[in-house]
Amino acid sequence: MGEADGAGSITAALVVIGDEVLSGRTKDKNIGHIAERLTDVGIDLREVRIVPDVEEDIVAAVNALRQRFTYVFTTGGIGPTHDDITADSIAAAFGVSIDVDPRARAMLLEYIAEKDLNEARLRMARIPAGASLVVNEVSKAPGFRIGNVIVMAGVPRIMQSMLEAVLPELDKGRPMLSRTILADAREGDIAAPLGEIARAFPEAVIGSYPFRDETDGRFKTNLVVRSREPAVLDAAGDAVARMVEAAAGPG
Repeated sequence: MGEADGAGSITAALVVIGDEVLSGRTKDKNIGHIAERLTDVGIDLREVRIVPDVEEDIVAAVNALRQRFTYVFTTGGIGPTHDDITADSIAAAFGVSIDVDPRARAMLLEYIAEKDLNEARLRMARIPAGASLVVNEVSKAPGFRIGNVIVMAGVPRIMQSMLEAVLPELDKGRPMLSRTILADAREGDIAAPLGEIARAFPEAVIGSYPFRDETDGRFKTNLVVRSREPAVLDAAGDAVARMVEAAAGPG
């Protein structure tokens, strides 16, 4: 199982599975949501990989990442069709068998009449041996967790339900705090003093995000300071605010 790194931080990786994502037919809507929710609870999302519906690629990605991070999340490939091969691939990655799980079958029957529980739909009840189930309050077909790997659906609403179900079970770090300072300046004009502040506060993460203000057409920059330490956040944020004020000159 992967270890927490960096002063005891809890880390995660995400594997997005699906040919349709790589081809552009489906626009991924899960990465941002997962990143935001993990950040909220103090889990650092460190890496995202997008892989096709190819067993050897899924196995390689999952086995590499689960050694490096506290948790690995996957999305996609646990539906009823022939190309939904994620469950089989995770079983292969862990070297365990896979079959219809009575618990998962019972969950499906909460949503589907038994007469409609055909072979295709039963694919959604196939769970690797030894895995625990992740509840799906939307359409009942569960995800699952085996070791430090959490397998979720690709449909955003269902994935979100599964994520909320599994989050209480996970180890968490301290949430990341943030402060945003608006600079009425172009990014390049404040890059040098911002770099000096970043060097002065190595415990903080400072980012700059330029944009064009639609109200006046001017180029401006949002400066975001992040830290898990309130005192560090305040000190670095105040330094950035002073720099922005000085760069603006006399009002």
